[in-house]
Amino acid sequence: MTDVSTPAARPANPRFSSGPCAKFPAYSLDLLADAPLGRSHRAAVGKAKLKAAIDRTRGILGVPADYRIGIVPASDTGAVEMAMWSLLGARPVEMLAWESFGEGWVTDAVKQLKLDATVRKAPYGQIVDFAQVDFDSDVVFTWNGTTSGVRLPNGDAIPADRAGLTICDATSAAFAMDLPWDRLDVTTFSWQKVLGGEAAHGMLILSPRAVERLESYTPPWPLPKIFRLTKGGKINDGIFRGETINTPSMLAVEDYLAALDWAARIGGLPALIARAEANAAAVADFVDSHDWIANLAEDPATASTTSVCLKFTDPDITDGAAFAKAVAKRLEAEGVALDIGSYRDAPPGLRIWCGSTVETADVAALMPWIEWAYLAERAALAAAA
Repeated sequence: MTDVSTPAARPANPRFSSGPCAKFPAYSLDLLADAPLGRSHRAAVGKAKLKAAIDRTRGILGVPADYRIGIVPASDTGAVEMAMWSLLGARPVEMLAWESFGEGWVTDAVKQLKLDATVRKAPYGQIVDFAQVDFDSDVVFTWNGTTSGVRLPNGDAIPADRAGLTICDATSAAFAMDLPWDRLDVTTFSWQKVLGGEAAHGMLILSPRAVERLESYTPPWPLPKIFRLTKGGKINDGIFRGETINTPSMLAVEDYLAALDWAARIGGLPALIARAEANAAAVADFVDSHDWIANLAEDPATASTTSVCLKFTDPDITDGAAFAKAVAKRLEAEGVALDIGSYRDAPPGLRIWCGSTVETADVAALMPWIEWAYLAERAALAAAA
C-alpha cells in the first residue's frame, strides 16, 4: 500500500466554498458596529448607507457615470430574472449556456417567458463560440461559469455597435475580473461571491441603452412588484439611489460596505484581480505537475480565476463521483478544506474558490492536502479490492 504522509502545513482559513465565499482577511463582526439596526431603510441613515454601497461599488468597479447601479432582491438570481422579465421580448433573443446557471436562464427564457430563443450550449469544460452569436439579438450569458470554471476571457467578441442588448450574469466575475462596461448593457452579481458578503442582495447595473429599452418597451407578460423597474413609463430612479424595492438587511449592507472598504485599502480592482489570479495560478502550478488531476476548463485561456473546477483523470478510478466525494470528505474531516466538492449538476471533481478574499498562502497550503487525500483514497480502494 502507498505510504501516505500527512502534510505539515495547513491552510489558516479552510473556507474555499464558491458561495457564500470566504470573508476578507482580518474580518471581524466588530466592523459592523455602525449598522443602523432597528432603523428603517427609508430613514436618512438607511438611505445614506445604501447610497454609499452603490457609490463605492461604482468607484471600485469603474462603472461609467451614466450607468445606473441598483440594489435588488433575491441575490444575483433576482437581478438576472428582473432583467430578463423586464427587457426581453422586444428583439430576437440568443441564450448562451456552458454550465448549470446559464442552463437555468435558458429554461426561464424558453419555458417561462416562452420566447422563441436561439439557444447555444457548450458542454462543461468548453465555452460557446461567440463568433457565431448574433449580437443584433438580445444576448443572455454568464461571464464566468461558477459551476464549470470556464469564463469569457475578454469582451472582444462583443461588438461595440451591436443592435441588441447584452445581459451578463457576472456574479463570480465582478471584483475579480476586468469587465468591459462598453460591451455590457445589463450586468448582475451578488454580494456573497468575490467580496464574501452576506446573501440575498443582488446588484443590477444598467447601461443607457438598457434604460432606453425599459422606457420604450412594455413586455406582454405581468411583472411582479419586485421586478418593476419603471414607473409611469420612466425608469424608477429611486432604485438606483438606494431606495430599494423591498426591505434590505442593514446588517448585510454594513457587511458589504466593510468589504468595499477593504477592497479600497488594498488597492481597488487591480489588487483584487491580482489576488484572484495568484490564487488560481497556485492551483494551476499544482495541476501542471500532477498527471492524475486536471482543470475542467479545456482551454487555459478560458479557465476561471475564481471558481476553479478540477477533475480526476486517473484511469484506474472507476467511480469518479464516489471518489471525488470521498476526497472532499477527507479534506473536510481534517478541517483543511470546506465545501469544495463539485456542484451537483457538474462533472465529479473538486471546486476551489480562488476569489479575491482568499489568501494565496492558504491555496498553496491546500494543494499537498489534495494530494494526500487522493493518495489516501487510492490506498483505501486498493485495500478494499
